[in-house]
Amino acid sequence: MFITDEMIDRLIKEDVPYFDLTTYVLDIGRRKGKIRYTSRQSAVISGTEIVGRVFAKLGIDAVNLLPSGTRVEAGDVLAEGDGNTESLHMAWKVGMNILEYCSGIATRTSKLVQAVKKIDPKIEIVTTRKIFPGTKELSIKAALDGGALPHRLGLSETILVFKQHAVFLGGIKGFLSQLEEIKLKAREKKITVEVECREDAIELCKAGIDALQFDKVPPEELKEIIADIRKINPGITLIATGGINADNIEKYASAGIDTVNTSWVYYGKPVDLGAEITGTDANGQ
Repeated sequence: MFITDEMIDRLIKEDVPYFDLTTYVLDIGRRKGKIRYTSRQSAVISGTEIVGRVFAKLGIDAVNLLPSGTRVEAGDVLAEGDGNTESLHMAWKVGMNILEYCSGIATRTSKLVQAVKKIDPKIEIVTTRKIFPGTKELSIKAALDGGALPHRLGLSETILVFKQHAVFLGGIKGFLSQLEEIKLKAREKKITVEVECREDAIELCKAGIDALQFDKVPPEELKEIIADIRKINPGITLIATGGINADNIEKYASAGIDTVNTSWVYYGKPVDLGAEITGTDANGQ
């Protein structure tokens, strides 16, 4: 995942606009110390490499960084660094926020991935672009570390036709009347259409659409629709989206879909981590 230096600078600057007033007033900034982040729960960690870059920006030597995507248990050390006290305190909450929030996303993602793989190893989890603004790089990296792929990184890369598009073409029938022309215009791209009912899905499938995305269709109903669609085109890609979470993921995985598209992984508690800063100079404080 490409993270710019500018983003690392911004993450630090958000918490340290000028300097650490407390460390300055206490006159301990030149003391030597160590920072250590420890997990308080079972989790899939994410963001350690980014924290390593925060360390480097602040002159802290990283001495132990577990790779993102590693599963840890309570008490495991995620990251450690050596440096002066001023730098350690500047890095403290920046690193904590990155690790806790990214690891929360990665852990929830991993939970979904494990659930669907038990039912069908070929099913993939992908994540929507419903990300809190300004956090896209961190959120996507965390989802990757949890074992998913992004559904769409933006509007420029894939063709996904929603009803909000079709309304300008005369609905699904109007869209279908232009489908061949659209395919000629975008020969190298697959064309996906989001649908909400069986009738539209069958009509699009018969027309040779590449993929169908079912929005908020209950899994029991979806299973019946998919059975009919597979008889028409066994090779079509079928995606389920809308309201899918840890409680219903297995039902959707059992419906016969190829891909689960979800936003659920982005919303939830951060992973509970502990941070300790200790002195390593002559005074040992």
